[in-house]
Amino acid sequence: MPKHPEYITWVIFIVALDTLSVMPFAKLRFEGRPRKFALIKILNILINVGLVIFFLVICKNAYEKDADNLFATLYTPEIGLGYVILSNLIASALTILLLSKEFFQFSFKLNPVFWKEMMKYSWPLIIVGFGGMINETIDRIMLLKLYPGTTQEAFSQSGIYSANYKLSVLIVLFIQAFRMGAEPFFFKQSSSENAQRTYARVMKFFVIACCFCFLGVTLFLDIWKYFMGTRHPEYYTGLKVVPLLMTAKIFLGIYYNLSIWYKIKERNLTGAWITLGGAAITILFNWIFIPILGYLACAIATILCYSFMMVTSYLLGQKYYPIPYAWKKILAFIAICLMMFGLHQAFLLFELNPWINRGIGLLFIFLFTLLILKVERKEFERFPLIGRFLVPKVV
Repeated sequence: MPKHPEYITWVIFIVALDTLSVMPFAKLRFEGRPRKFALIKILNILINVGLVIFFLVICKNAYEKDADNLFATLYTPEIGLGYVILSNLIASALTILLLSKEFFQFSFKLNPVFWKEMMKYSWPLIIVGFGGMINETIDRIMLLKLYPGTTQEAFSQSGIYSANYKLSVLIVLFIQAFRMGAEPFFFKQSSSENAQRTYARVMKFFVIACCFCFLGVTLFLDIWKYFMGTRHPEYYTGLKVVPLLMTAKIFLGIYYNLSIWYKIKERNLTGAWITLGGAAITILFNWIFIPILGYLACAIATILCYSFMMVTSYLLGQKYYPIPYAWKKILAFIAICLMMFGLHQAFLLFELNPWINRGIGLLFIFLFTLLILKVERKEFERFPLIGRFLVPKVV
């Protein structure tokens, strides 16, 4: 949109405001105040989405109907899709206001020694973040450049892949929420005597939660596909990549759990090399196979990338900071989920009524739940809410 350079300025302000909010949010996490943290995060989303609907639905409709009211005057057609960016900007500004108490609760003092230690510790994490962005975004850019068809066909392939990529958002949201809460918890636990055992338990329950997310999406793709809209049914041809992407995201989540070792042992440069190795796999595989497989190559590259990062981090972590992960159980849970998905796909070949297939999906989730409760009964008995239903009552 070359006629709207102001969009770039607005986006810069969004990035600036979101960056300023990082430290107050980190303070809330460190102080163990999840309610205020979650409330402000949710309000940010609600304000953002609410303003988009307000400007592009309510105000736009009033303007197009020549209504003589405030709503019509608030809409300017020249701004157009810029209202999406403005909504984000307003939401970010209001977030800073809601965090003003935490934002101003500090006194500025420069400690040169601590600053040097902090920079030494954190600069490799910039590479980690950069490599992570390559792994998450470069496949769609390469798809547009390397797809052997016409430009229109390349954009079509990219659109199909991007639309189906969004169906993995459920597990991505869970992973992001987990990271926000888990990282401060991990650092606080690092000095305790049973830190490694705690990390192992967290990993196990994290994988269990990811497995439920996986089953909840992949067993009901015939429903989830409508979240991509109905005006472009060609998007549905890309549903085959969703299970691959969901599996890749599980591996990414496991890697986030594993990465605690190099942060605690202050070997962040090792983490940077692991991430760059994953980025190299992403770029190389896509470069070779996009001309052959199209967007399917992007999904396979994502799995290979995060598999490499997960395995490498585990092997190095066990060398420098051994943690007794329950790997047999974790791999068994993932394998059972994949097997259930495969069996469900086999049932689809019989072309049964869609509700029968959905019933089978619910049955598989129920069976997986029973399996988890049976295998991890002692663990769940210690939970305050679930435990009351599992511990036998004394007569």
